[in-house]
Amino acid sequence: MGRTVLPYSRVWEEERQRWLKFRRALRREDQAHLDRLFELARLHLQAGVYASAPWPLESMLLSMLLEHQKALSDLEERLRGLVAEAGKGE
Repeated sequence: MGRTVLPYSRVWEEERQRWLKFRRALRREDQAHLDRLFELARLHLQAGVYASAPWPLESMLLSMLLEHQKALSDLEERLRGLVAEAGKGE
């Protein structure tokens, strides 16, 4: 008999659990960004079914993605402020 393959949603959860120590070492504000990245990845579980095994450098890339997520969040906040200011002038 062949081996049973875990559902990808369970693989996703195990991977998230694997990164908990990394998450705990982050500042609280960074933890929220990391959580958001994992939630965004969860939106694409079906695509993940086709992904191959994790590759090296994943912790480095995850750190890079975290910084990108922080930059995006900062830009979104600044844009909301500019839109709110523009709305007051009208």
